[in-house]
Amino acid sequence: MSITPERKAALITEHARTPGDTGSAEVQVAILSERIANLTEHFKGHKKDNHSRRGLLQMVSQRRSLLGHLKKSNEDRYEALIAKLGLRRQH
Repeated sequence: MSITPERKAALITEHARTPGDTGSAEVQVAILSERIANLTEHFKGHKKDNHSRRGLLQMVSQRRSLLGHLKKSNEDRYEALIAKLGLRRQH
């Protein structure tokens, strides 16, 4: 369900704005997206795991807040991030 330290480090280096950047909105959203994807796979086999489902909803809410902040502060970075992660469906 959780991501490995190696995968987390790869996400950080891929989405970091500067070397050593671990706290920017882009990095946080990328890590949350990975964790959300892993939990979504978990629920395919464990439909009644409601305790973990609550954690999933919290992560989705936190990611949404971070994306809202990023969109408000810098829309170019927001657009680049959602395109890179494939978070929004194209109409």
